[in-house]
Amino acid sequence: MSIDAESLKKTMRTWVSGVAVITTSDGNERAGASASSFTSISVDPPLVLVSLQHHIHTFKLIEKTGVFAVSILRHDQASVSAQFAGQLTLPDGADKFYGINIQSAATGSPILADASAWLDCKVASIYEAGTSRIVVGEVIATGQGDDIIPLAYHNRDYFDLVPKNPAN
Repeated sequence: MSIDAESLKKTMRTWVSGVAVITTSDGNERAGASASSFTSISVDPPLVLVSLQHHIHTFKLIEKTGVFAVSILRHDQASVSAQFAGQLTLPDGADKFYGINIQSAATGSPILADASAWLDCKVASIYEAGTSRIVVGEVIATGQGDDIIPLAYHNRDYFDLVPKNPAN
């Protein structure tokens, strides 16, 4: 028995996730995409995975370069997620990094300087999964910002997380 895509999407919208921007660069061009399909899978060795649609430019450039960065967005960065998801109109000739402060670490992949946290990765493996590709990355550098309250995504909208028991 098979389900239709809309039924699966409707069910998966009930899952709350964080939001990350996945980026890469080959030195001449850079690419980035918003993703909520991201998780840590191992601490030894340090591995994370991200799922990206196989046809998007960001995946194709990651496949070419063998490196990528993950920038975990802060609670107040919903517009950054929308920009990297291609939902905002940018000036002619501008790429998705328009107006975004970036830095880099070991791989040279762009890291969003104002993110809650970041991971710099080299591709360990890529797996085909229907219309997506699961990219497993070995984390070779990581860091956190001062504001570590993440952006949450649920049912096509963004939310701030409020601590249940705030620290005094």
